[in-house]
Formats: sequence, structure tokens, C-alpha cells
Amino acid sequence: MNRINQLFNSNKKDILSIYFCAGDPTLDGTADVIRTLEKHGVSMIEIGIPFSDPMADGIVIQNAATQALRNGMSLKLLFKQLRDIRKDVKIPLVFMGYLNPIMQFGFENFCRQCVECGIDGVIIPDLPFRDYQEQYRIIAERYNIKVIMLITPETSEERVREIDAHTDGFIYMVSSAATTGAQQDFNEQKRSYFKKIEDMHLNNPLMVGFGISNKATFQAACEHASGAIIGSKFVTLLEEEKDPEKAILKLKEALKK
Repeated sequence: MNRINQLFNSNKKDILSIYFCAGDPTLDGTADVIRTLEKHGVSMIEIGIPFSDPMADGIVIQNAATQALRNGMSLKLLFKQLRDIRKDVKIPLVFMGYLNPIMQFGFENFCRQCVECGIDGVIIPDLPFRDYQEQYRIIAERYNIKVIMLITPETSEERVREIDAHTDGFIYMVSSAATTGAQQDFNEQKRSYFKKIEDMHLNNPLMVGFGISNKATFQAACEHASGAIIGSKFVTLLEEEKDPEKAILKLKEALKK
């Protein structure tokens, strides 16, 4: 069974997933960040594939991607860095990246390399659902790579149910129509959106992302979903500390306040 399915089948609550951009702040630190996050109890990790035009991301992750590219990170190098990661890392690992670099690499080759490294799924924000259905789904399923789809407050109920019926792993519930970035709290409109999706009783578990940075936002997300994804806050701390150990300890402190 795919590790993503195993995680959500365990009935674990308040799941914490962390995003960071491979190659930032240092080119060779990817594996160390992953191992450190698992050691400190993170349940799932999203590894960002740096891209020059990350349209769903705010300034923090844009800057991290730019720095990673300047450092020399590429998809080919990332696969090389992760070749031995499954010797000691057990939690689900998910790539998050944009379609252009993956298409340049070749989607089937990408999935094959994911299997060789033990990558469990991929989030591609600019992959249209119809294209996924018609071109990519059959290949991803052949390699048991979960393609995770995003929904937003603007996604129709019909489309949410269609995504739920034709994907497997979890659904990434984007907290707003804006780009990524830390927020202090979620307003009533966003909380109502979380509850509306929760009340649809979908087959797939839900993870909330975009804007999670402290106890208030994490708890609000977990109230209506299996857990939450934290990106910009951790990327900022990683940039400041240059040390994944110090960064995750500071993040865990922020989640208590």
C-alpha cells in the first residue's frame, strides 16, 4: 500500500505536513532536511521542485525557488540526492512542482524515478484536471504515484466531487484563492468553507494548506480536516536559521502559541 494511504488509514489526527524547497538554503541539504523533519515527528513531507515561475506561491517560496535554482538544483540532481533516502526515512514523501520541468523530464520517466527513490505522490498546481484524466492518470497509476489535486473556495461542488471520485491519496484544500503565505488567523468565511467541504463527506481525506503558521491557523484547519500543510513559515525559519533542526523546533514552538 502507498505510504500516503497508510498514513490516513491509521486514523491519525492533527497530521502535520511540512513543505520546503529542495536546494534552499543549501544545494546539498535536501536529505538532511527530510531526515530532521521525520525525527521531530512530522507525518508527511512535501519536497518542492524549484521552478522559475511558481504561480501558486507567494514571495517567500518564490524566493526560495529562485535561490535553489541559483544554487544549481535541478530535477535530475534532486533524484540523485534522494536515491538512498528510503534507507532510513519511513514517512510519506510528496513532490510539489510545476508541469513544465516534469514535462521536460518526461512524465513516465519522472514516475519511474519517483518509484526508485520512494516518492509516494506529486502535487502539480498547474496540471488541469482534464489533462490529468486524459494523459497522466494511467501512467501515474501504473507506478502507484498519487497525483494530489487542489481545491479552492472557488471550486464548484460538482468539480470537488469529480476530483474526489477520480483521485486517491488526499485532497489539498487550499485555504484561499490567494498565493501561499503565512497568516495569523482564518476568518469566518474561510472556516465556513472548510466546514462546507468537510460536510460533503468525501472519500478522500482532506489536508488544508496556504496560510498555516501558528496554533490558531493549525487548529482551525485540523478541526475540519485530517491535518494541515505548513510551507512559507517553515521556509522562512529555514532561511533564517540555516539549520533544519533549529527551524523545526522554532516552528513547533509557534504551533503552541
